[in-house]
Amino acid sequence: MLPELNEGGVERGVVELSRELVKRGHESIVMSAGGRLAEEIEKDGGRHIAIDLCSKNPLSAPLRMMQLRRQLKVLNPDVIHARSRVPAWLAYWANQTLHIPFVTTVHGFNSVSAYSAIMSRGDRVICVSGAIKRYIQKHYRTPEEKISVIPRGIDLEKFNPEHVDHAFMDTFMENFDLKDKTVVSTVGRITQLKDLETFIRAVSKVHRHIPDLAALIVGGVREDKQTYFASLKALVRELDLEDVVHFTGSQSNVAEIYALSDVVVSSSKKPESFGRSVAEAIAMNTPVVATGHGGVLDIIQEGVNGYFYEPEDADALSQKIIAAQALQFDGYGYVSEHFSLEQMVEKTLEVYYALR
Repeated sequence: MLPELNEGGVERGVVELSRELVKRGHESIVMSAGGRLAEEIEKDGGRHIAIDLCSKNPLSAPLRMMQLRRQLKVLNPDVIHARSRVPAWLAYWANQTLHIPFVTTVHGFNSVSAYSAIMSRGDRVICVSGAIKRYIQKHYRTPEEKISVIPRGIDLEKFNPEHVDHAFMDTFMENFDLKDKTVVSTVGRITQLKDLETFIRAVSKVHRHIPDLAALIVGGVREDKQTYFASLKALVRELDLEDVVHFTGSQSNVAEIYALSDVVVSSSKKPESFGRSVAEAIAMNTPVVATGHGGVLDIIQEGVNGYFYEPEDADALSQKIIAAQALQFDGYGYVSEHFSLEQMVEKTLEVYYALR
């Protein structure tokens, strides 16, 4: 259960988990308000049920909770797995008379409040990193025995350097004039939390040392982020980087973009709960420079496959980007050992089975 199925790490993770559960012979049902990824659930053999688990309107919550209870009573699932606060609250109340095993996954550093506390009230609580586990134990005193740390799994079929679509890469590089350029990329939805201003300012500094630089900002822009997007484009103009910084929009071939990049940057102001894009890029043998907080601390090996820098420090980021180009490592082997999709699925099933 999640709010909707559009772009985002949580959404992609649900699509992948559903697909893998079906492959293992399980019936996978995903509930959300819908979105462009809903058809992938169905295509992969799962079932999507459209129900409003997105709205935060408290006036409509009782009706939606009753609708959900009716659905759950008919479906009689072995387990309910909530991925976000609104679905978790609706499921919690709908389940009061049904007593179905209830699992939550804490995906982020949500504000500490009674509203957020629901994510720690599952029969079992999955945390996507050690940083998240420490966070909920500190603020909600979640018992150790209820918690399982399961990092988001990386699809090693998709994020495999040997499986890249070279035709896409050639076309993409031609479209954005990337041939014979040093390419620095950042991937994710365009929001203030990604601190793309610092990324752009760092690119300006790197450009003084590397004239053949190209910087990619890869991600979609929601309607409520258009003003922020306009401010980023204005900053690019102000720094005279219009021939250097490229806004590519949302892209489905992110593995190929990581592969053609020389360095990937994760510049989030707030700690990332895990840092899926970081692990994906490393799997493609591309070094990553990231702000030194949150779940990425579990992923990047400093000086081996990437570097950390302090948030909002464009000087430090530019220096680390330059240094990261020299790193060489077996990222695919490292991610296979520690952050594979298969490991995530098996560990998630262990949580489900423990509740039978």
